[in-house]
Amino acid sequence: MAFFQIIWNMLPSTFMIVSPILIAAVGGMICERSGVVNIALEGLMAIGAMTAAVTHVLLETKIGFSIPLALGLAALAGCLFSLVHAFAAITLRADQVISGTGINLLANGLTLFVCQLLFRMDRSQNYRMGMKSGLFGIYPTVWIALAILAASWFMLYKRPWGLRLRAAGEHPQALASAGVNVIRIRYIAVLISGLLAGLAGGCIVLTQDIQYTVSTINGKGFIALAAVSFGRWLPLGILGSSFLFGMSSALAVNIINIKGLQFLPSEFFNALPYLITLITLVLFSGKDYAPRASGQPYDKGKS
Repeated sequence: MAFFQIIWNMLPSTFMIVSPILIAAVGGMICERSGVVNIALEGLMAIGAMTAAVTHVLLETKIGFSIPLALGLAALAGCLFSLVHAFAAITLRADQVISGTGINLLANGLTLFVCQLLFRMDRSQNYRMGMKSGLFGIYPTVWIALAILAASWFMLYKRPWGLRLRAAGEHPQALASAGVNVIRIRYIAVLISGLLAGLAGGCIVLTQDIQYTVSTINGKGFIALAAVSFGRWLPLGILGSSFLFGMSSALAVNIINIKGLQFLPSEFFNALPYLITLITLVLFSGKDYAPRASGQPYDKGKS
C-alpha cells in the first residue's frame, strides 16, 4: 500500500513533466505526418524556454499576466525560428536531419548569447515565482497539453486539412495531382511544430525551474521525438509514450521515497528516461510505422 501511495503522490509531478513532452511530441507528429522530420525540437524548445524566462523575469513585477504572455511569446519565438528549418528542408530541399541539427546547435549558442546581453551571465536571472499548481496539485500546463492533443486528433481525422496533411506525408505527388499545394501544407506543419515546441519549452522553464540555463531542456526534445516514434505517429500512442517517459523522469526525482528501490544509485534513475528512449528507438527502428514520404524532399517533377 505504501508503494501505491508513493506512486499516487507522484502523479502531479509526473503530469507536470509529461505535459511539455506531450506538447512537443504532438508538434513532431504533425510535422512528420506532413513528410518533414523535425529533429530541431530540442533547439526550438530551448528558444521557447529562454523567451519565456526572459519575458517573465522582466515583466513579472510590472504586469499581472506575465506568465500567459511569456508562454505566448515562447510559442511565437519557436514558430518564427522554425521558419529556418522549413526554408532549408522544404524550399531548398536540404537534408532534414542536417538542417535540424544545425538549428539545435544555433539555438544553444543563441540563447546563451541573449542571456549574456541581457543579464551578463550564461543564464537568465531568477524570477520570483513560476507557474502555480491548481486543483489537486495539477498544473494548468496539463490541461493545455490535453487540449492540444484533442485538437490535433480532431484536425487530423475529422477535418479535410488533416487528410491533406497525412497525404502529404504518404503520397505527396498524388496530393499535388489533386490540386493541393504540398509545399504550403508542409510549411504550415513545420510552423505548427515550432509553435508547439516553443510552448513546450516555456512550460518547462515556468514549472520545473526558476531560470533559464543551458541544461533547462536537457534532452527533452529528443525524448519527445522518441515519443512520436514509440507512439507510432498516433495521438493516443503519443499520449501513452509521453506518460511512460514522464513517469520514468518523475521516478528519478522521487526515488528517495521508495525504500525498495533505494539500493539502486540515483544516477540509474537519472539516466532511465534516456535509456528508455534508446531502447524504444532500437525496438521500433525496423518497423514501418512512419509516413512513407517522411524525410523525403518534395519534388514537383517526380512522378
